Amino acid sequence: MLPPAHIASLRQRLAASVGAANLLVDPEDTARYLRDARDRYQGTALAVVRPASTAEVSAVVAGCAAAGVGIVPQGGNTGMCGGATPQSQSPCIVLALERMNRIRGIDVADSTMTVEAGCTLAAVQAAAREAGKLFPMSLGSEGSCQIGGNIATNAGGTAVLRYGCMRELVLGLEVVLPDGRVWNALRRLRKDNTGYDLKQLIIGSEGTLGVVTGAVLKLYARPARALTALVALHGVEQVLGLLGEFRRSFGEHITTFEAMSHSEYALVLRTHRDLRDPLPQRAAWYAFIEVTSELDTMDLRAALESCLARSQQAGRVIDATIADSLAQADNIWGIRHGVTEANLRAGAAVSHDTSVPVSSIADFVAGSEAAIRAAFPAAQVLFVGHVGDGNIHVVAILPREDYAGAEAFARVADEINALVDRVTVDLGGSISAEHGIGRSNRARLRRFKDPIELEFMVRVKAMLDPAGLMNPGALL
Repeated sequence: MLPPAHIASLRQRLAASVGAANLLVDPEDTARYLRDARDRYQGTALAVVRPASTAEVSAVVAGCAAAGVGIVPQGGNTGMCGGATPQSQSPCIVLALERMNRIRGIDVADSTMTVEAGCTLAAVQAAAREAGKLFPMSLGSEGSCQIGGNIATNAGGTAVLRYGCMRELVLGLEVVLPDGRVWNALRRLRKDNTGYDLKQLIIGSEGTLGVVTGAVLKLYARPARALTALVALHGVEQVLGLLGEFRRSFGEHITTFEAMSHSEYALVLRTHRDLRDPLPQRAAWYAFIEVTSELDTMDLRAALESCLARSQQAGRVIDATIADSLAQADNIWGIRHGVTEANLRAGAAVSHDTSVPVSSIADFVAGSEAAIRAAFPAAQVLFVGHVGDGNIHVVAILPREDYAGAEAFARVADEINALVDRVTVDLGGSISAEHGIGRSNRARLRRFKDPIELEFMVRVKAMLDPAGLMNPGALL
């Protein structure tokens, strides 16, 4: 515990760096920064600090390093694993980057955009659109999640199949290191073979190695044509068969290929009364597909109709609809993006962020559902995910009244996690595909990560942040 005089001195120094109005200490002002998006973690902080520039971030980090105070970088606070919520065991501040929201520049010839970390994903998408370009990442939280957080967690989203995760979308970074120095690597180069690609250490490090303040992002040509389809199928095996058919027919023109079990689909429609079911027949599984082309000459609709017709003749497809308007497409994607809210409303939800080889998805679905149902007969078991890249989320929803307390929920979550993780690891998969480790998954990481990889991670952390002040308690 820091003496009150030390706390007062640090707050004074931080206020001098960012302005008194951007040093928040009143509980009413700090409350929203101290609780995670899923309402599972509540932390404490000496202050919430809101810098407006890289120089201010540098000054704040240097001040905290001198005082031995931890720093929890926070973007839009939309993470699923509590990685941006401070712990209460050691003194820290929350470094909220929301004021660093400038688009620093767009180079159309290079197809790059340089942005500050506090830009929302939606703002970056809009800026790219205005420049006649595309920034392809798309997430359900894109209106509030921030680019710095997307980088820190190596975010994925619905367009990974074609464009990749954040690692593939970042060319350069600006990072404030744990001692306050600024590492400026805002390079726009596609090819740079001058040693280790150090930015990849920062991407996905969850704020434990430094604070991302800026980034150079890749832009792409905007599609001239885009079509959305919703397909009803008999089972997950047919979903995978349809994915294979689409890969043969469309190649890189498949932007998104998502899948959802009927249990999840029905729950979303019950929860979100503004959404309508575009398909008259009930099915065991559904596929949400987007195909795009940059060429005006490609008859995308004819190709899509032909592919779906072949799949229906082969017995994979029960029914399908192709959106004829933006409103219809928005309704289809509204079902996909309504999952998180629906699950949280339905009960005590234990969600997993699993990736397995695409060829093992059917085995993962069968194995994890059987394991959960055997141990918890009252659980609803739902599936949704980015099947095209092997990232499938299994969700177990239990009666809320049976697990109302935090301790009771934590116990049952640990039990279900262990069941799902064993199936995952046996299939050569990962316990975290895109959400990260944060606070929620540290014990699971220790159980299943290769010991040599863990040792390397600990050594890197100790080298860059020897005092352990960057996002203490997250990841490691």
